[in-house]
Amino acid sequence: MKKIVAIILTLAMVASFAGCSQNDSNEESNNTGSAANTTEGTQDNSGETTEGTSEPVVAGEMVDPYADMSHDQVSAELYEKNLGDFITNLDSAKESSSVSERFAQMAIAEAKLLESAVFVPLSSNGGRYALSRVAPGTVTPILWGSDNDRFHQYIVATEFIKSTDRTAMKEKYNELKGTGEYEAWAKQYLTDNGYTLKDTYDMAYSSDPQTWDYINTYRSADSEALVNIYDGLMEYDMEGRQMPALAESYTVSDDGLTYTFKIRQGVKWVDSQGRELADLVADDFVAGMQHALDCGAVSYLYDGIVKNAAAYSSGEIVDMNEVGIKAVDDYTLEYTLEQPTSFFMTMLSYHTFAPLCRSYYESRGGVFGIEEFGNAYGTDSYTYGQSPDSVAYCGPYVVTNFTAKNTIVFKSNESYWNKDNINIKTLTWHFTDGSDPTKTYEDAKAGVLDGSGLSETTVPIAQTDGLFDEYHYVSSTDATTFTLWFNLYRTKYTNFSDETKVVSNMTDEQKVRANLAMQNQHFRLAIGYGFDRSTYNAQLVGEGVKDLSIRNSYTPGNFVELDEDITVDINGTATSFPAGTQYGEIVQAQITADGYPIKVYDPDADDGAGSSDGFDGWYNVDNAKAEFEKAIEELAAQGVEISKENPLHFDFPYAQEVDVFANRANAYKQSVEGTFDGMIVIDLIPCSNGYAEWYDATYYFESAADANYNSCDNGGWGPDYGDPQTYLNTMLPDYTGDMTKMIGVY
Repeated sequence: MKKIVAIILTLAMVASFAGCSQNDSNEESNNTGSAANTTEGTQDNSGETTEGTSEPVVAGEMVDPYADMSHDQVSAELYEKNLGDFITNLDSAKESSSVSERFAQMAIAEAKLLESAVFVPLSSNGGRYALSRVAPGTVTPILWGSDNDRFHQYIVATEFIKSTDRTAMKEKYNELKGTGEYEAWAKQYLTDNGYTLKDTYDMAYSSDPQTWDYINTYRSADSEALVNIYDGLMEYDMEGRQMPALAESYTVSDDGLTYTFKIRQGVKWVDSQGRELADLVADDFVAGMQHALDCGAVSYLYDGIVKNAAAYSSGEIVDMNEVGIKAVDDYTLEYTLEQPTSFFMTMLSYHTFAPLCRSYYESRGGVFGIEEFGNAYGTDSYTYGQSPDSVAYCGPYVVTNFTAKNTIVFKSNESYWNKDNINIKTLTWHFTDGSDPTKTYEDAKAGVLDGSGLSETTVPIAQTDGLFDEYHYVSSTDATTFTLWFNLYRTKYTNFSDETKVVSNMTDEQKVRANLAMQNQHFRLAIGYGFDRSTYNAQLVGEGVKDLSIRNSYTPGNFVELDEDITVDINGTATSFPAGTQYGEIVQAQITADGYPIKVYDPDADDGAGSSDGFDGWYNVDNAKAEFEKAIEELAAQGVEISKENPLHFDFPYAQEVDVFANRANAYKQSVEGTFDGMIVIDLIPCSNGYAEWYDATYYFESAADANYNSCDNGGWGPDYGDPQTYLNTMLPDYTGDMTKMIGVY
């Protein structure tokens, strides 16, 4: 699950980053909590439902059909009602006999997910104007995992790179990609054209890591920082090649079940002062996986992949020796899989497969075993991961300074096995709270930062300053998908945190009406069709590029493609797709067959390459009104009258101190209320204290029972590995999917 990403971070970050033709923005993004780690309002270890939801409301003739049910019972019923077709098709896809059939069947499952309209896709990272001192093509183009958050490969100049030079470099990148020659060429090109290269990189960030334990986290605010302090077995380079890192080589058995890695010798674990702690050995990967399984933050990623990992997580087995990972000797590591897994190697760029220095972990109070970890974690004796000084490092950087909401400084690790081949020696992150829409631009202009995205506010300033015409570029979109969420059963009307109070003004009657409306598919589709996403998006990126980053599906349409001809059943008709068909085309075929007027894929987009981005395939006022009429009729049968005299109210929290988010909230409100002639009223709920109140209302909650909104736009997903499952599994039931809590279940 790489990322439940907070959309807040797209405001400031577009050119903290460089990029290449496929990923030119490298914008920061965040996770919210994992549904696998439930808190109050979910279940305790006995499986009994705990307290945590407010008393359901019954008002007038309207009856809450879930008033007498536990949170788990409500979740199960709402999930089956709204996502039953999706999960049936997804389960079927996982039984496919070939990779291409799997992709096609997953596309059909995604169509069912989008048709449910429990969320509406909004946008991706990128697709906006930016200025940067970072050379294009020096971050990996791979769309999944965490390697595109590594900075050691960046090539950075002391000056902004001109638009003309950026275009020439991208053309050369496309020519050299896959040869291993681009890095040297790029350095020479920049030097020959008058640029001075430097070995430092300064970028903006807006959320401190919540932990320094890079294994026990599900938030990208953590993983995006921490990926720079460890190495994995393999790493994708700037040309998209998966290259040896801590593994020097690997072999795969003929049956595809056993992967054997030869571990690089001489790698050292060090502390934050650079002092050597231990040699890195194969057993450290075993320790890393056991720690991941013990703490559970991302343990579900192993389920069905690594032999017996799920059984260990469930407590069916307690002996780690029965799990499919083994240190054959100090420098030989072996994984045994449950079944051949085509995307297994793509999973290695995520922290679930990171090593852990066993001896150092134990010296900081760390223990192994699920029960043992549960008893130790949070006690005074367990100090591992609480600060940069309480973790062991084996990556290109050590953290030498961390001042909360101010600065994070990464210095090159003098014991790093590949220290002679990193371009950035000092990486500095500068905190911004987003309250000043011009700050990152002004800091970039002054040289405090090495890049900045340009917004509706800062494009005119850059034009006046004479920087826009000569230096601007449009960043490419990436695989992150941000979404508009609908809470199907809201029970929280103030924040779960005592420190941040965001209080709803809804009456008891309005609460019931809103919940019943959100449970109605026609109502949700009406909102999706009636919401002008172009105008909404323009508040961040500006009018000139407002459509480029709009996304119409959850999994990007070009994420994978068929490598062989496939015939699948679409509504009783055998439908054939040739090799080379993109995933999005199959999603579109199912949606069209089901009669939904949603355009999620355009074969002519992206200059004929095909894409799910760059157009608004949902917005249509006539379609919105048709769905709304159906919703009005069905809701009337439940005692919910909707009219101009008695409009439907629902809450939408927003960060009021950040102009972009205030403007976007108002664009959402005006668009929807205008489409439905005032029969829907979106009550904007201002959140102050920087981002803190908004985060707690819409982002940091662990259980659906603590979601303090009817609708919100803070959150999305970025992929962990190269298979559509990395997106679709986020909507699994039973506390397994990371994003189901965003729709008010589990």
